[in-house]
Amino acid sequence: MATVIRGIWPLLLGVLLLMVGNGMQGTLLGIRGGIEGISAFQMSVVMASYYAGFLAGSLIVPDVIKSVGHVRVFAALGSAISAVLIFYAVAPNWLAWSVMRVLIGFCFCGVYITAESWLNAAANNQTRGQSLAAYMIVQMLGIVIAQALLNLADPAAFTLFAISSILVSLAFTPILLSAQPAPQFLTIKRMSFGKLYRASPLGCVGIFLMGGVFAALSGMSSVWGTEMGLSVGQIASFVAAIYIGGMVLQYPIGWLSDRFDRRKLVLSLTAAGALVTLATILLPMNIWGFTLVGALLGGVANPVYTLLLAYTNDYLDQEDMASASAGLLFIYGLGSMAGPIITGWLMEVMGPDGYWAYMGVLMAALAGYARWRMTRRAALGPSQQGSFPVVSPGATRFAVEAMEEAQTDADDPATVRASDAATAEGDAERLSGEEQASSGVDPAALSSDERKSD
Repeated sequence: MATVIRGIWPLLLGVLLLMVGNGMQGTLLGIRGGIEGISAFQMSVVMASYYAGFLAGSLIVPDVIKSVGHVRVFAALGSAISAVLIFYAVAPNWLAWSVMRVLIGFCFCGVYITAESWLNAAANNQTRGQSLAAYMIVQMLGIVIAQALLNLADPAAFTLFAISSILVSLAFTPILLSAQPAPQFLTIKRMSFGKLYRASPLGCVGIFLMGGVFAALSGMSSVWGTEMGLSVGQIASFVAAIYIGGMVLQYPIGWLSDRFDRRKLVLSLTAAGALVTLATILLPMNIWGFTLVGALLGGVANPVYTLLLAYTNDYLDQEDMASASAGLLFIYGLGSMAGPIITGWLMEVMGPDGYWAYMGVLMAALAGYARWRMTRRAALGPSQQGSFPVVSPGATRFAVEAMEEAQTDADDPATVRASDAATAEGDAERLSGEEQASSGVDPAALSSDERKSD
C-alpha cells in the first residue's frame, strides 16, 4: 500500500483538500441556517439541491469532458466551486443557497469523475484495488477533518466559508500539476430499469431506500443538531462519527459478505439500524449517546449500500456490470434527493425526532423487503458470489466500475495477465504516437479522438 500511495500521493492530497472543503460547507450551512432563522424544511430543500446537482452532473459531465477535455473541465468546475463557497456567505438566503447547492453538486460530481478517471488511469491491474481503497479512505478522512475545522471561527461570520474556498482552490494545484492524460470515456448504454429490476429487485429497491437514508443521515445531520440546540463542536463530533463508523465497519462487513448470504447481512444490519433509531426516539440521550448512534448508523449505511451493489452484480454478466452501475447510481440519486426533503417535512411536524423516524422507517422497510425476497429466490453459495467492492455512497460510476474491475481481476489472475498485455500494447502505441509528434507529424492528420485526448 505504501508503494501505491507514493505513486499517487498528489492526487490523494488534492482529493483530501477537496473533501475537507466539501465537508465543511455541508455542515456549515446547516449551522448557519439556524443562525439565519431558516426553517428545517427550507434547509431540507437546500440540502436536497446538492443531490439534484450531483445527479445532473453524472449525466452531463462525461459528455462535456469528451468534448473539451479533462483539464479544462476540471479547472472550470474548480473555479465555480470556490466562487460558490464564497457566495454562500454573501447571500444567506435559502432560495439562493438552493440554487448554489445545485451548482456545487454538479461541479463536485464533475470533479470526482475527473479525479477518479485519472486515478484509474494511473493504476495497473495489481494496484487498482489498493489505489481505490486509499482514495475512499482519504475521502472519509477529509470529511472527518472538516468537522474539526468548524471550531476555528464563528459560523455566523465569513471566515469559515473563506477557509473552505481556499482549501478547494489549493486542492487543484497538486492534481493538475501531476495528473497524467486520462483515458477517453467510452459511451455506456444504461441498462433499462425493467431489466435491472428483473436481475435484482432487492438491489433496485434497496439502493433507492439507502439513498434516502444516507442523504438524510449526512445531509440533514447539522440541521438536526441545530434544532436540538447543540453547540458547533457537538454537531461537528456527531457528523464526524457518522463517517468514522462507516470507515471502521466497511471492511469487516465486507469480509462477512464474501462468506455468507448477503441478503441476511442486509436484513440484519437494517433491522439493527431501525431498532437503534427507535431507541433514540424513545429513550433519553445525551450528546454522547447521539454520537454513538450516529457512528452505528454510519456503520450500517455505508456497508449496506455496497452490499446491495455487490449483490446485484452477483446476478449480472461481467459485460453488464458497467451499465448496471450507471442505472443503480441513478436510482440512488433519486432516493438521495427525496431523503432530505421528507426528513425536513417530518422535522417540521414531529420536531427533531422526525430525523430519526424517517431513517428508521426506511431501514425497517428494507429489512422487511429483504426478508420477503429471501423467500422468492434461493441463496447463492459463497463460491458463486463476487468480491465485495469497497466504495462510498458518494462515489461516481467511474469509481464503482473501476473497483468492480479490480475485484474481478483479483478473483481471476488470467484476467490480470490479459489486461496487462493490452495495457502494454496501448502504451507502445501511445509512445509511437509521441515519437511521430516529436518528429514533425502534422497534428491535423491525427484522428479527432487523438486530438481530444489530454
